Amino acid sequence: MASQPVDPGVRVAALHEFGLLRTIEAASDALFADVGIGPFVLDVEDDDHLEHSSVVLVSGEPPVGFVSVGIVDGAAHIWQLSVDPVFGRQGRGTALLEAACDWARDAGLGSITLTTYRDVPWNGPFYARRGFVVVDDLLPGLAAVRAHERANGDDDFGPRVAMRRQLGR
Repeated sequence: MASQPVDPGVRVAALHEFGLLRTIEAASDALFADVGIGPFVLDVEDDDHLEHSSVVLVSGEPPVGFVSVGIVDGAAHIWQLSVDPVFGRQGRGTALLEAACDWARDAGLGSITLTTYRDVPWNGPFYARRGFVVVDDLLPGLAAVRAHERANGDDDFGPRVAMRRQLGR
């Protein structure tokens, strides 16, 4: 008997769930060790992406994945997309990504950006398959995000890129 696809149940996160989301992020980040990346140094400024996002969407009740989205250079910007590895490969990451794109579209934004590891299969290639393209000519806000990542040592683990997806209306 074929298994049924998971209904990701994407919704806006409740403030009281943010502690759980940090646990999901840590579990998801642990996967990078398998490809020789990390451990990541906790940066208090980066940890605030949940509180400083325009919207945080979650999958599941209780949440097993989330995407935090803000605005950079007049475009939606994905600060973080994480799914608990126990619940990975069920379409939750894609559902969260598409929900973030829907949110941006509904907010009247024409594109969505992110930064990611270019060669890690669940990073750059994942986003490329979903319509994101590498952006080399960065506007000031996205350039500042990349500069912060370089200063934080993120590029020490492998090539990172900025990516953008144009959103149809």
